[in-house]
Amino acid sequence: MPRPISAVIHTAALAHNLARVRQAAPASKVWAVVKANAYGHGIARAYGALRGADGFALLDLAEAEKLRALGWVGPILLLEGCFAAEDLALCERLNLWHVVHCREQIDWLAVHRGSRAHRVFLKMNTGMNRVGFPPAAYGAAWQRLNALPQVGEITHMTHFARADEDGGIDEAMQRFAQGVGTLPGERSLANSAAVLRHGGDRRVAADWVRPGIALYGSSPTALSPDAAHWGLQPAMSLRSELIDVQHIAAGERVGYGGLFTAPHAMRIGVVACGYADGYPRVAPTGTPVVVDGVRTRLVGRVSMDMLCVDLEPVFAAGGQPGVGSTVLLWGQDAQAELPIDQVATAAGTLGYELMCALAPRVPVRVE
Repeated sequence: MPRPISAVIHTAALAHNLARVRQAAPASKVWAVVKANAYGHGIARAYGALRGADGFALLDLAEAEKLRALGWVGPILLLEGCFAAEDLALCERLNLWHVVHCREQIDWLAVHRGSRAHRVFLKMNTGMNRVGFPPAAYGAAWQRLNALPQVGEITHMTHFARADEDGGIDEAMQRFAQGVGTLPGERSLANSAAVLRHGGDRRVAADWVRPGIALYGSSPTALSPDAAHWGLQPAMSLRSELIDVQHIAAGERVGYGGLFTAPHAMRIGVVACGYADGYPRVAPTGTPVVVDGVRTRLVGRVSMDMLCVDLEPVFAAGGQPGVGSTVLLWGQDAQAELPIDQVATAAGTLGYELMCALAPRVPVRVE
């Protein structure tokens, strides 16, 4: 019998979340962002539910090839553009659109001899300070690109650093407007947070929106109530079972380092899940877990293959947990829902990281 841990991808939730994005920004075309193997969900597994998008956005050329192999003939956008001059030939072969965010990428286009004009998204740095041309240099970069016969349509693009905060996009919007000025072309600004908070504002939603985390049912603010507020549904569940129950006396310790000390006699459940499965090792005592539909807590340190949970709340609710009892680490099952953002918050991280950290050894099925 295989080890009793699995991840479940909920395709109906993916489709629902895409529909919620369209409701939030009804006048915009939608890029479904599927970088990092669809945020750990698997591009092939997510494709059917997300193919209602207007295009797919990602980073990796191999992932772009996978989408074409799956049958997608629509737009695919490389969010970081080309990493070397030779990538331009593959962009032509696969008909990929790509971001231009630095002078070197323009240099590669200027000397490239290909068979078709490239559709590019020129990126402006409006405060994130990662990649992109500053507003003062943006116009010159556009003029240089526009003069190249290798370049066709140019879309204006930026990325918000603080879209999840009240007033967090105001300065970036001002910088973007100043940098673009009266230059022609479509625009793409809004990530998940901006779509959900400001999708009704045509200036923000613009021509293309780029939802990522919202498609997967997690909150861009990392606050689980916000996911529910926006009507998002969890698209990934991590489930396991109890493989043992320990009866420990008051004063006994649990796990490596003995970080948890039992304040009284307790029954401790041992779960087939650990950091080698992608569960965060830094998750502290108190991190929420659901056993047989009853919410309880993690106790002690997460180890490579196992973690321990407090079974007293389950017994108190009238349950009789034992070997084989169901355990929900995040997501949903037939008995309960545990938002991934709550687990991530307890561990001091984001739902993004938990999704992307799902280990290859965890079996995945699609519902």
